[in-house]
Amino acid sequence: MSKEGVLNIPSLKGKVSDAEWDTRVNLAACYRLVEMYGMADMIANHISARIPGEEGTYLINAYGMMYEEITASSLLKVDHHGNVLSKPDFGDLNYGVNKAGSVIHSAVHHGRPDVGCVIHTHSWASMAVSSLECGLLPLTQTAMRFLKISYHNYEGVVLDETEQESLVRDLGNSEAMILRNHGALTVGRTIGEAFNWMHRLELSCRAQIGAMSCNTPLSKVSQKVLDETWNNYQPGTRRPYGVMEWTALLRKLDRTDTSYRN
Repeated sequence: MSKEGVLNIPSLKGKVSDAEWDTRVNLAACYRLVEMYGMADMIANHISARIPGEEGTYLINAYGMMYEEITASSLLKVDHHGNVLSKPDFGDLNYGVNKAGSVIHSAVHHGRPDVGCVIHTHSWASMAVSSLECGLLPLTQTAMRFLKISYHNYEGVVLDETEQESLVRDLGNSEAMILRNHGALTVGRTIGEAFNWMHRLELSCRAQIGAMSCNTPLSKVSQKVLDETWNNYQPGTRRPYGVMEWTALLRKLDRTDTSYRN
């Protein structure tokens, strides 16, 4: 570690495939963006991405690093059983993978081959909504996108691999799921798509908590309009999420700190 408090991790650029390096850069960017948009929980939670062309592997953060210091070369390569296949030399810190993270992310990557990225957060807003019996309400246009969001009941800290089956079953074909009394989870075919889902889910949760805290009747929308609005957000009626804004988000990061690319 340097005097500036930065981990000195040798770059893996040129030492892994081009596809893996590109995934590493984009995944590191996603960590920085989750931090930037106020959805990080210090060293807790995880974002993972499948490695193109490598069956049964994905990249995930080392347990012990803040989201703001994640770099492309700091990510661990893990298999669907949670085994660490490769990691950088962290010296005496010897960071590894968090068991709860490997259980959740391995389950989704193994059970949903269409998924390229998984994001799990413990933001204050998603935790608040996850504790409400009513769950996420379609109070705003943004929240109506999640009209058919999935739910998974709390079974304790996710350390038991027997919970993987119910996790995947409850997620189904959805892109978003509320983990009851826990937090939120989103998936996407790309990293940008998964981030788009999580960003909008976070906004929906914050808006709901804000509206409910006003202690006044909530404005309801007819089921017909709810269904029509939800349909407008579906893949068959619009372009894929995370396409237009992802390059803009990378530019946003590059204007402030390019170290995620290392």
